[in-house]
Amino acid sequence: MRGFARAGFFALAWSFLLIEYAAAQPAANTGCTVSPSAVGAQTWRCDGGITIVAESGARFELKDANRDGHIDSIELSSKALLVEVPRKPGGNPFKVLTPQAIAAVRGTRWAVDVAEAKTAVFVADGRVGVSRRARGRGVVLGPGEGVDVEATGPLTVKTWGQPRVDALMARLGQ
Repeated sequence: MRGFARAGFFALAWSFLLIEYAAAQPAANTGCTVSPSAVGAQTWRCDGGITIVAESGARFELKDANRDGHIDSIELSSKALLVEVPRKPGGNPFKVLTPQAIAAVRGTRWAVDVAEAKTAVFVADGRVGVSRRARGRGVVLGPGEGVDVEATGPLTVKTWGQPRVDALMARLGQ
């Protein structure tokens, strides 16, 4: 009897995993494959060498603004993503749009975290331009730097301490 109860528990747990996985998937055909990774995060590998690691429960949508069949931006509404975009000369930058901010690059590895009325952007490698969604003066972040974007106040570039970097990366299974 215990074997049946244990099997039922695992079947129920697997069902919840599948339901959560389905809810987190963007609807459009994106040219991406998805696989689970550490701590419930998901890794999306997309055409053009783009890699996206989504925190468990992150709400986002992959976009193809120029309709060429390849994603060129992400609309992130909650939780965190780690994005890696290979360098490409010229062309439009890849963007992550949040309720508060726009983070744009031509090739780098960076994390974007949306919580309440704030967006945090951190750069692991490369350079990222960050501005408010409502436009205005932006900042450029380099490796190890981050910025917290709120509705008002200056965009202040700071070198993030290792505990803050580690906490964010742990949520992303890194």
